[in-house]
Amino acid sequence: MAQAIKDVMTRDPVCLDVHASATDAARRMREVDSGAILVCEEGHLRGLLTDRDIVVRAIAAGRDPSQVELQEIYSADVEALTPDDDVDRAVQVMRERHVRRLPVVEGDRPVGIVSIGDLAIERDERSALADISAAPANQ
Repeated sequence: MAQAIKDVMTRDPVCLDVHASATDAARRMREVDSGAILVCEEGHLRGLLTDRDIVVRAIAAGRDPSQVELQEIYSADVEALTPDDDVDRAVQVMRERHVRRLPVVEGDRPVGIVSIGDLAIERDERSALADISAAPANQ
């Protein structure tokens, strides 16, 4: 069983600039089969954007997603982990902050992302969440 985040995280996460559009982000999410991407400025982590952020903060608000910049809709108040943080720390932060994904950084430069699905696969590969997380994409 892995103990460090670096053993379970997804490396080389997608990171889009704060000035990219919500449409750009949605297309990139589709390309990489992910519900979240990191938002950066000059290579530095600024926050996290989920598919739900696009829907709730742009589309449902009646805004044109091709005209909405990520800096207007992403979540800036994210807690990041380091590759050497313990997996138990990730579980604790996800529980406390009620989130499903956490960026992984070295300094303030993104190097990975860890999801609740990654942790489920690591902790109990026979769980329903692990099965769902490990299943092929349904594009």
